[in-house]
Amino acid sequence: MDSLIEFFKARRKVTLALVLINIVIYAVLEALGDTENSRFMVEHGAMATSLVLEGQYWRLFTSMFLHFGFEHLAYNMFSLFFLGDILERIVGPVRFLVIYLLGGLGGSLVSFFMSSRSGLYRVSAGASGAIFAVMGAFFYIAIRNRKRFGKDGMQRLLLMVVLMVMQGLVDRGVDQSAHMGGLAAGFLLGMILYHPKTEAAC
Repeated sequence: MDSLIEFFKARRKVTLALVLINIVIYAVLEALGDTENSRFMVEHGAMATSLVLEGQYWRLFTSMFLHFGFEHLAYNMFSLFFLGDILERIVGPVRFLVIYLLGGLGGSLVSFFMSSRSGLYRVSAGASGAIFAVMGAFFYIAIRNRKRFGKDGMQRLLLMVVLMVMQGLVDRGVDQSAHMGGLAAGFLLGMILYHPKTEAAC
């Protein structure tokens, strides 16, 4: 038990806070209704393209903290727990939070744009756009430090990115445009915010 407590104490605080917030929101909504029901989720802040077109832009943000069922939550929080902890150690808590939130919004915006352009209006939610933003920023940092990462390290990171993208292509319920938007936004934010001379100690 003590070792488990020490493990969580060693984790970065913003990452842990984000994981906890997502879990608490899921637990509350699950207690109130069915988180796998699209109508219920729209009532509680999921992104519905038609409603955003009507001016409910806040859904681009609130949808980042909602999840369709436990499996959706568990997969995203597992990814955030480990990827977020790594990136927060590198860039520090403030810049990590900026990457997570703005990158997630970038993913939501791309998802909204693609949905409205195609005319296939959808309901979407989840932290995956923000998590892909974390991965995009980390990928940029790895490129900047490719000598330190080494060839094998870069290949493993690239493989991880490819596998996560492929998982989105295989799973018909995944909002791939949010993933790609988040990945691109995170990469761009990494370019803007990552400064090796002032980075936080790993």
